[in-house]
Amino acid sequence: MKGFNDLARAATQNGALDKKTKELIALALGVAAHCDACIGFHVQALVKLGTTKLEVEEALGMAVYMGGGPSLMYSANAVAAYDEFAALTASPV
Repeated sequence: MKGFNDLARAATQNGALDKKTKELIALALGVAAHCDACIGFHVQALVKLGTTKLEVEEALGMAVYMGGGPSLMYSANAVAAYDEFAALTASPV
């Protein structure tokens, strides 16, 4: 696992693409791969990075465009995960 964690850490660092853009790509790939754990992991990272729901939905639109109906179903899971993680990080009123 250490090797994969090192790879992930290196892959998600700011470079020509910023960390948020890379996480949006990772989310779209997770949706296309039908990976529930990937969706949860990357949505949580995106919420922590301050990503808006609209940004997530736009990235998911690309996943659906490239992956068709199955990606649409997993995109719904990603939106639900976004809502859950965003609610957890929201300031209490």
